[in-house]
Amino acid sequence: MAADRQAFHARLLEIGKDRYHDRHPFHGMLHGGGSTMTQVRAWVINRYYYQSRIPMKDAAFLSRCDDPDLRRAWRSRIEDHDGGVDAGGGIRRWLRLAAAVGLDPGYVASTRGVLPSTRFAVDAYVSFVREKPLLEAVASSLTELFAPRIHSERIAGLLEHYAFADDAALAYFRQRLTEAPRDVEFGLNYVLDHADTREKQDAAAAALTFKTDVLWSQLDALYSAYVTPGRIPPGGWDGRDGVVGETIATEAAE
Repeated sequence: MAADRQAFHARLLEIGKDRYHDRHPFHGMLHGGGSTMTQVRAWVINRYYYQSRIPMKDAAFLSRCDDPDLRRAWRSRIEDHDGGVDAGGGIRRWLRLAAAVGLDPGYVASTRGVLPSTRFAVDAYVSFVREKPLLEAVASSLTELFAPRIHSERIAGLLEHYAFADDAALAYFRQRLTEAPRDVEFGLNYVLDHADTREKQDAAAAALTFKTDVLWSQLDALYSAYVTPGRIPPGGWDGRDGVVGETIATEAAE
């Protein structure tokens, strides 16, 4: 059955409006200055696990692509996150943020203290991209449609409310304001072009919904462990490991 491209595009945008994680109360706290440094650090630790698996997800995607043009267009995503041999990349910029909030970057990179639910959700996303049809794998990346807004809000909120926030600490988010629109333009056009039946559109919409669930569930885990009810599961960061220097005293004064 023929599919309506414009209506499908609107359908994808509606998924983001209803389900993107900018609506989560944890982000409201973080961007509004209501988070303690323990909560900020817990977010940095757990979000690192997601950041570190993005290039692995993209490598799994590339390993399945027979089309060299698709591989050429997609491989920049790995370079964006991993950077070069000696410098650059989103992962290095995220570890710069870790240092700014008073965490040992080596501890964060070890992924010790990552919540079990974070691991489960992120690993499920990597498996999804590795195993699902390419159309669904690309569609799952379309949360990038909604990312520039949350990055802009985050930059403004962190700069306003937290002493650690400066241009160096927030370099990851500023860089994504440039990278994400480029990536999403390609991904969106690919999905709109290839989802040419109602069945394919349904599958692509379900893939985008799945990805919003992956992002939302990570914040649910953080909220449960470090806000309410404050129940840290076995293996979760205890609020002390990896905290360095005078920031320990700062935290004790909260």
